[in-house]
Amino acid sequence: MQQKSKLFLQALKYSIPHLGKCMQKQHVNHCNFADHYYSRIKLKKYHPTKCLQNKPRISELARNIPSRNFSCKEFLPIKQENKKSLSENMDAFEKVRTKLETQPQEEYEIINAEIKHGGFVYYQEGCCLVRSKDEEADNDNYEVLFNLEELKLEQPFIDCIRVAPDEKYVAAKIRTEDSEASTCVVVKLSDQPVMEASFPNVSSFEWVKDEEDEDVLFYTFQRNLRCHDVYRATFGDNRRNERFYTEKDPSFFVFLYLTKDSRFLTMNIMNKTTSEVWLIDGMSPWDPPVLIQKRIHGVLYYVEHRDDELYILTNVGEPTEFKLMRTAADTPAIMNWDLFFTMKRNTKVVDLDMFKDHCVLFLKHSNLLYVNVIGLADDSVQSLKDGKLVPMTIFHKMDSEDLQKKPLLVHVYGAYGMDLKMNFRPERRVLVDDGWILAYCHVRGGGELGLQWHADGRLTKKLNGLADLEACIKTLHGQGFSQPSLTTLTAFSAGGVLVGALCNSNPELLRAVTLEAPFLDVLNTMMDTTLPLTLEELEEWGNPSSDEKHKNYIKRYCPYQNIKPKHFPSIHITAYENDERVPLKGIVNYTEKLKEAIVEHAKGTGEGYQAPNIILDIQPGGNHVIEDSHKKITAQIKFLYEELGLDSTSVFENLKKYLKF
Repeated sequence: MQQKSKLFLQALKYSIPHLGKCMQKQHVNHCNFADHYYSRIKLKKYHPTKCLQNKPRISELARNIPSRNFSCKEFLPIKQENKKSLSENMDAFEKVRTKLETQPQEEYEIINAEIKHGGFVYYQEGCCLVRSKDEEADNDNYEVLFNLEELKLEQPFIDCIRVAPDEKYVAAKIRTEDSEASTCVVVKLSDQPVMEASFPNVSSFEWVKDEEDEDVLFYTFQRNLRCHDVYRATFGDNRRNERFYTEKDPSFFVFLYLTKDSRFLTMNIMNKTTSEVWLIDGMSPWDPPVLIQKRIHGVLYYVEHRDDELYILTNVGEPTEFKLMRTAADTPAIMNWDLFFTMKRNTKVVDLDMFKDHCVLFLKHSNLLYVNVIGLADDSVQSLKDGKLVPMTIFHKMDSEDLQKKPLLVHVYGAYGMDLKMNFRPERRVLVDDGWILAYCHVRGGGELGLQWHADGRLTKKLNGLADLEACIKTLHGQGFSQPSLTTLTAFSAGGVLVGALCNSNPELLRAVTLEAPFLDVLNTMMDTTLPLTLEELEEWGNPSSDEKHKNYIKRYCPYQNIKPKHFPSIHITAYENDERVPLKGIVNYTEKLKEAIVEHAKGTGEGYQAPNIILDIQPGGNHVIEDSHKKITAQIKFLYEELGLDSTSVFENLKKYLKF
């Protein structure tokens, strides 16, 4: 199979010194500056050979995810002399694996925000922002820069850290688990570090340095989940704080990204399908910004810089062919999964005949089997010719026998062009250790196979994601992975749309479901323009208020709209009292309607009918998804084990090795 990708990468070469001189000599209309700017650009062909992932870190809080998660990390030319040989990579991997396998499980931890700058590592230790010398980062020898308790917040944690170029200042964004509100503190680094300033409701922020070696902090201000304002601030004797830019279109938002060589600060203005980028000179941050390309509906692009060249990743231009299918002994050319890139060169390929044509590759790591399987989704008829091949990632213990009798936990998201998260989680590890199979379904609407994969699962193609999810689960069962009575499904936020739709259309495939802050009432939510995210998300779900076609299509899959009396799987929902992204009202209405449908269905069944359990667990606070909530984790695992009739003693004993109860 060949996948045509519309990613188009160009290097735009120009002379940087002219940029500042041009701006100093004349006043240029920013909107028309592109023509003047491009007259000095020399196009240079560049052939993308690597997957692009890990775009600048934006909030990963589910339904708000505003952009494609591209990375500029991998698309710069690599000098031949800096390439490591395969044997060196293997040696490095073996050292890491040996360390992990000999390390007691009790010592595993999930690292929060951390950044290296100069000779120091900046990170959170306890309730403090600290730094230590790079070579001493694993020791307890560190310098306390700021005590988070000074902010009088409940269980604060550091979400992001940025260090000024000459390490005169450090800025940290601080949040709490029960709220999305954040505070950015600026600390002056000296023999006695002191907090210089603090700014509320900051989203993205970056440092640059002007011609007089003065540190300038640019940051975006978030109001009602919307980022429309950019500010810049200086500190010390020349203290100031001024608004730099305001976006007028409510469907767009702004985020800041510093190029990897720190030469330019990019101001990215975008919605789900369109973007516009302005360059702020990292050496002359007081000069007016330069527009790269005026926003054009349907055109997305991102900018990176290196060696006096701009690298622009966009969804327009000549398509590039990528072969995604390989034999079982090869690795795919492009995959966007972090775990895959961590493992692909460092694991042995295992050939299992049972998967035959459905197998892409198998990876063996320690006592864990990683399998990449292709499921057949049905667009019109069930045939390889007309169907879509949908990637799945499967984990289970290598010594597992009779997989058909093992419990299965399926994960899905399928929205906003975002890859399904497969990061390490303690609860996932203990489930695998306890014999569970974990499956990740990379359905259309996500970003695993590029922009077209997203486009094929949004607006009036949302049902494709549902078809993919159904096909993946049926493929799993057909290939000997578990069975419906042992199959569970989990999702958070926008992933709840597909899960809720599957519970309506094919509930017999599942035994139990866990949802967190799920988006279940698509129609009513998207018709309420007073909600903070409705306007931003019209490109993803459609505009049912003004477009009858969109309205009728949403009615076909919206979980709330399609509840009817029938047998459902048991469902555990975790919701948050003051969640601004997925309103609690919609979740409560869904739960009540579902319970009514179950009662109605039970009236027509005979004695002995066991109705499914529907649990709504409303947590306090205004956050959207609390990934590390011990209470949520234990409640969900307890629910799954009880619904499947499994003994949970060992799993909770193992979980204690990771979580402090």
